[in-house]
Amino acid sequence: MSEEMNQAMDQVKTFVEGEVVTGTVTKVEDKVVFVNVGYKVDGIIPISELSSLHVENASEVVSAGDEFQLKVIKVTEEEVVLSKRAVQAEVAWEDLQQKFEKGEIFEAQVADVVKGGLVVDVGIRGFIPASLVERHFVEDFSDYKGKTLRLKVAEIDKEANKLILSQRALLDEEAEAQKKAAMTEIKTGQIVEGTVQRLTNFGAFIDIGGIDGLVHISQMAHQRVEKPSDVLNEGDKVKVKILSVDDTNGRISLSIKDTQPGPWEQVIESIQTGDVVEGEVKRLVSFGAFVEIAPGVEGLVHISQIANRHIGTPSEALKVGEVVKAKVLDINTNEKRISLSIRELLEAEEKANIPTQQYQRDEETSGFSLADVIGEQLKKFK
Repeated sequence: MSEEMNQAMDQVKTFVEGEVVTGTVTKVEDKVVFVNVGYKVDGIIPISELSSLHVENASEVVSAGDEFQLKVIKVTEEEVVLSKRAVQAEVAWEDLQQKFEKGEIFEAQVADVVKGGLVVDVGIRGFIPASLVERHFVEDFSDYKGKTLRLKVAEIDKEANKLILSQRALLDEEAEAQKKAAMTEIKTGQIVEGTVQRLTNFGAFIDIGGIDGLVHISQMAHQRVEKPSDVLNEGDKVKVKILSVDDTNGRISLSIKDTQPGPWEQVIESIQTGDVVEGEVKRLVSFGAFVEIAPGVEGLVHISQIANRHIGTPSEALKVGEVVKAKVLDINTNEKRISLSIRELLEAEEKANIPTQQYQRDEETSGFSLADVIGEQLKKFK
């Protein structure tokens, strides 16, 4: 009987640490898995050797009857300790190195959300930093767990057991390809619809179909704009005119102003020569004053038309911010110029007051009044 047992034992496979064997799961406990590998006793896989990621219960990743390759990490008379993780890692490192060199895209499911980013299992633990997940800022990644992402290898170092992955890299590449394609289709002078993506102190970036163009602050409105947020909000839909396309640098200049009716056109429809208008003194220059009579439309009051007396400088009679009335002297449509006069209104007002003033002066110098004259005439009829 003992001879038969010895012969049977001789037929039982022996193992060497480091070799790879095929095993079938016979039993799964919380922290250990038993595997038939042809040894006198079942081999065991500690829970830490099941996956590159943390596992709470062995049944989460294996079931009885599963068959896979395992690496022998320890052999004694009583047991063989095996690793599923080690075999997966060897294959994964080689595969991922090739993907890195070729720039290949692959998919992986987010296994966990940790501080600073996301974790995936690709045979080894892969980390996706928060800054490499999306092209835009993401405040909360909680809903990314279980989500499948398209990824590229950003950094790989087997010796340091370091694998950095990126979804943003391929999103950037796709956006750049889309941008190049779109730039071949747009033409200077086109009017298109876009969405305000981002505001800066010098303008606004507008998405016009996968590519961003810049509306400089000077091109936002016909009137002066102090800051972009005064007239735009992120997410606003706007019509823009394409001013220029720089294929070399990938820059597009846009204008909102050029898609809107100009204030000049609106003003000349409502005023004509001889009209009296009201406006605010915006600027004083050596030769006169510029008065804004409508948003974005200024008329010039020449220094000779500011006062009904001689003045050396406009500031002797006017100050910036003052609201004045003026008469329209001339409208030059071609040059978009309006000439105004404050003096003519002052002189007209002065003339309107002359009869009363003259009568008062005559009454004072003659020594008698109109009533006295009428009284004398009435006496003749008595």
